[in-house]
Amino acid sequence: MSPSPPLPSRPQPAWDRRTRPVSQRLPVPGAPTPAREPELPARPAPEPRTTLALAVLAVALAACTGPGTRETAAADLAQGMRVQSHAEADDLLTAGLGEAGLRSPVPPAFADALSPTAQELRRRAIWSNWRGIADLSPGSGYGSAYGSLARVPGREYHAFATLPGRQQPHRLMVQLPDAFDPDRRCVVVTASSGSRGVYGAIALAGAWGLPRGCAVAYTDKGAGTGFVDTASGQGTALDGRPAAAGEVVEFRVPAHAGDGIAPVAVKHAHSGDNPEADWGLHVRQAADFALQVLDRARPGEAPWTHANTRVIAVGVSNGGGAVLRAAGLPGDWMDAAVAVSPNILPRDGGRALYDYATEAAIWMPCALNAAAFDTVALARPGGAKSPAGTARCAALTAGGELQGDTAQSQAEAARAHLLAQGWTDAAITAGALSTAFDLWRAVDVTYASSYAGTGPGDMPCGYSLAAVDAAGAPRAPTATERAAWWSDASGIPPSAGVGILDTLAAGDDRALPGLRCLRALWDGRDARVRTAIEATRADLPRAGLPLVVIHGIDDGLVPEAFSGAAYAAWLRANGRELTYLRHPKAQHFDAFVALPALSGQYQPLLPQAYRALDEVWRQLQATPAH
Repeated sequence: MSPSPPLPSRPQPAWDRRTRPVSQRLPVPGAPTPAREPELPARPAPEPRTTLALAVLAVALAACTGPGTRETAAADLAQGMRVQSHAEADDLLTAGLGEAGLRSPVPPAFADALSPTAQELRRRAIWSNWRGIADLSPGSGYGSAYGSLARVPGREYHAFATLPGRQQPHRLMVQLPDAFDPDRRCVVVTASSGSRGVYGAIALAGAWGLPRGCAVAYTDKGAGTGFVDTASGQGTALDGRPAAAGEVVEFRVPAHAGDGIAPVAVKHAHSGDNPEADWGLHVRQAADFALQVLDRARPGEAPWTHANTRVIAVGVSNGGGAVLRAAGLPGDWMDAAVAVSPNILPRDGGRALYDYATEAAIWMPCALNAAAFDTVALARPGGAKSPAGTARCAALTAGGELQGDTAQSQAEAARAHLLAQGWTDAAITAGALSTAFDLWRAVDVTYASSYAGTGPGDMPCGYSLAAVDAAGAPRAPTATERAAWWSDASGIPPSAGVGILDTLAAGDDRALPGLRCLRALWDGRDARVRTAIEATRADLPRAGLPLVVIHGIDDGLVPEAFSGAAYAAWLRANGRELTYLRHPKAQHFDAFVALPALSGQYQPLLPQAYRALDEVWRQLQATPAH
């Protein structure tokens, strides 16, 4: 990977930030909580200090604020905070697994698979989230050239919270290392990538912030892995176990009242809240929650405020989009932001994920049979052109969507169609990953239900989610599967034994009727979907916010042209500056770069993210905080 240019350093005169305590305090209600772990006691919010003059180094300067921003509002905790100490044998960063355990392809075992303990579930969730995001393969450089796999003792604070007007709670977590440095007050705030659970950003935000003595605040941004078997409606408790009767749960859903196999409810798809519309608010709320935790954990140095504590936001993929959405919120609460491969839709330009993902789901299997992709291993299973791709080309031609007399000419026409829509050959090549893993359909099915506000029993286009057998037929999930959903699932099916059921499947290309139906929702036949997507557009960040956006040129899931580059162009057209770093030989998934089918074609992108964070940190530390 080519070296990156240094981040610009520009002198900036000191300016006063409004000193305030955490204005949106997250109250801890008096309701009792389970006795398994101690509840952190509530204490009154401190009075604000006098104004502190802060000299802030700006990577970008501009002159106006973004339109259409929403003020954050108080969020209620669904139950008290749960605090747990984590020493070397069960630390914050590796859950006691250390480097060898994280690199192992075998997940940490449960002593009793039917009833894993909270500690076992946490350890396995941390293992699965590390391996889902970072390249931990031998020789990758993680832990030596960049990143950290060192054990970090400290305390972990968990809570369920809600946003005003939303139906479902979500998870917040703060990791506070024992080596927290009160003389360099810092909070790293992050949101999970994809639809992952609350540990979904630990391989970047946690591994960068905790060794530096920063508190790290996490949010699952309204998604997560608290799947629910609607046969019973049993949810997931705060500690990750299947909840007992009367416990507050991550995701509330009524029991299935119909006949047959009950569907599985997935929070991103079925919360009814369109969580993507609130991604920025989730990040801001997590930052506020961190200051509340610090007020209680370190009262001798209170109050902890946005004026006397630096907040650095960082995220990958959907987490990167959430960070940029948070940067567009009003106020000067954020000191810097780094977004990696962000899924972001600017107010002007770019393309929505649902738009290009439904397009890719239909056209890419056929296009990958074009001659340009003859050397792409994932496009040539067994060395031959994909039979599924050939069937897709034939179906599109029969439907009048494609022209061509031969399978090859049809594939070439499909490639030309995608190129005309803004795709590049590099993005299509990397998109073979998502095609091979059925990820396009997984994204489309989940997001369509989220945007339409439907439940597990009335998803758009006749889809539903359920535990499936080897042939893809629905079945009841086992108790062992249910016990491990929180630790093992990725947030969207297919995942942890839960698959996609398609009632429209028919013909030689059985997936195509449902995919066409999903695409039609974007093409204007469902106003709910288009309205919900419009609510996810970003607002301009404040003038002077140090902002770094990093995107791989070869990204095939969130193509650079549709997202990061479009966002950067929109900012600059509106008088904002940012550091925008494009990297060749980088696609979307660091965890996949070591796959044999990719044959060293790609390099990980996280090293560039660490470098950007290091530079932002260096520049912020060079500026007096008080």
